[in-house]
Amino acid sequence: MAEREGPRLDVPLVPRRTLLPTYDPETFGRASERIARFLGTGRFLLWMTIVIIVWIGWNVLAPHGWRFDEYPFIFLTLALSLQASYAAPLILLAQNRQDDRDRVNLEQDRSRNERSIADTEFLTREIAALRMGLGEVATRDWIRSELAELLRELQEREGRGQERDEAADGPGGRDQDR
Repeated sequence: MAEREGPRLDVPLVPRRTLLPTYDPETFGRASERIARFLGTGRFLLWMTIVIIVWIGWNVLAPHGWRFDEYPFIFLTLALSLQASYAAPLILLAQNRQDDRDRVNLEQDRSRNERSIADTEFLTREIAALRMGLGEVATRDWIRSELAELLRELQEREGRGQERDEAADGPGGRDQDR
């Protein structure tokens, strides 16, 4: 048998050196979620508004030598465009991660619901079996009714027996027959 060329499956691969930076996708995802959460708050809008007002105020009211972005504020436009170009993908990344979490939670909920339905069906069958079994078991009310019926029968027999005895004794009683 000839030996195969190439990497073996039972030996881990040695990481290759690359010129590209490496990163942990999970850490990057968590950071993007934090940034996206901050971008979606009123605090961010307040700070952004303050920065823009200060920026415009400085570049309108400051002496000419101190102004760094003259009207029509090209540098401010560039900064806001850059912020928007980074914010949109970070927000989308955070939404995708949230969708993944929601999908996992939905699958877990579905499996929990399926188990609950199966448990409910099992308990329903067990209760039906118990009811069928209890249908054959003597209950207190059934025993009482049976005993009352037996007592009535005994009283009737006793009543008939006394009538026969009285009829057999005749008007004078038992002593007459002897």
